[in-house]
Amino acid sequence: MATQPSRIEQHPDLVALRARYAQASARPSAQAVEGLSLLAGLYLAISPWVVGFNASPTLTVSNLVTGIALAVLALGFGWAYERTYGMGWVAAAIGVWAIIAPFAVSGAPDTAKVVTSNVITGGVAVLLGMATTVMGRMQRT
Repeated sequence: MATQPSRIEQHPDLVALRARYAQASARPSAQAVEGLSLLAGLYLAISPWVVGFNASPTLTVSNLVTGIALAVLALGFGWAYERTYGMGWVAAAIGVWAIIAPFAVSGAPDTAKVVTSNVITGGVAVLLGMATTVMGRMQRT
């Protein structure tokens, strides 16, 4: 009698792991982190026009691209937390880039409003990325 191989998606350990991550992503704190990450990404993307440094095309493109990347990553945290929480370090790396971009990007204006906007937004992204990673690791134990 031939036995039919079981599908990996039905393995009891995998089912339990998915249930644990679903429970973690349903917590209000996880949802707050996901939402704030999305807002931080959107703000980073539109900050050249909000703050008024869109005359610097290199920093404008940098903020637009990294902001969209952060927003898409935050959407991934919300939709597929069990597969994306481990990428929280990427959100933190985007935040670090946002902090150093006004100094690293050529032709970027080094006015106080540009630096302040990027440093605050980058700091928030770093903290939220670290929080995402920590929340995912807490669920492993």
